[in-house]
Amino acid sequence: MITIITDFDSVRRLRDEIRANVTKVIVGKEQLIDRLFIAMVTAGHVLLEDVPGTGKTLLAKSLSRSVDCTFKRVQFTPDLLPSDLSGIYFYNQKISEFEFRPGPLFTNILLADEINRATPRTQASLLECMEERQISIDGVTHALQEPFLVIATQNPLEQQGTFPLPEAQLDRFLFKLSMGYPSAEESVDILKRFKEQQPLESLTAVAASSSLIQARQVVNKVHVSDELLSYIVKLAEQSRADEAVVAGVSPRGCQALLKAVQVQAVLEGRAFVTPDDVKTLAVPAWAHRLQLRGGVRGRSLTEAAEDVIKRLLTQVPVPTEAGIAP
Repeated sequence: MITIITDFDSVRRLRDEIRANVTKVIVGKEQLIDRLFIAMVTAGHVLLEDVPGTGKTLLAKSLSRSVDCTFKRVQFTPDLLPSDLSGIYFYNQKISEFEFRPGPLFTNILLADEINRATPRTQASLLECMEERQISIDGVTHALQEPFLVIATQNPLEQQGTFPLPEAQLDRFLFKLSMGYPSAEESVDILKRFKEQQPLESLTAVAASSSLIQARQVVNKVHVSDELLSYIVKLAEQSRADEAVVAGVSPRGCQALLKAVQVQAVLEGRAFVTPDDVKTLAVPAWAHRLQLRGGVRGRSLTEAAEDVIKRLLTQVPVPTEAGIAP
């Protein structure tokens, strides 16, 4: 088990160990696993959107079992209350005092399954804990454990019984990702793998939770030139000026992308960020943050937002190589 992270090489080894472990269960999703790893290192949260049955919940469970940390799963339903997540104070008659009974939010990894089946009130109750790593209950503030990661799954909004996530909550997700259907070859491999046993049951941790915190401190040392910082800001400004967009990328979105590309650079074997790192992660980090104008026809809002980000990447001049490396 990897427990000590001191340099960029050890961060890559940590990624390799976690990815190899998760792929014992999940077939053909290496890039998706890498982006979940980026979220874990940067203390980000991930929204997995896809149709039912594509393996969203299985992926989240496999990732949580690969790291030695606490894990809770909550099935979101229309009757779920905010107190069902945060916990409650109850009167203990034996000691004649109120005691706090913590809810599932007090964990390292929270799987919010089918998050968009809960009402907006319950969805909004996650805002404080996702951003501040704390939650206030009856006027008392409780700190959450570190690391703290929310992996939320949701079905497309066209599905019955779903509620759209508030824009403020969407902005708190580092990435919005999609599983996608497996190829025919991968589907056969899945059937073979699950024919006689459930591989998730034999999965064990290969990394300590403290390793993620150590990795976070290491990747903060990745060099980001002023030209790259300006490139990220110009992309965000262009998103706000785009005629198809009502509200573009926020400053929080810029900071999230910056943290993500630092990890991406390390995974690519570099100690500095390049424009390609920004181009690789701009769509999953930014598309869900855009609020588009009405009139989208023949495609989903997700696809339209992704097209906007891709267009921005062709419009904003890319920094030259000079000055990018330290």
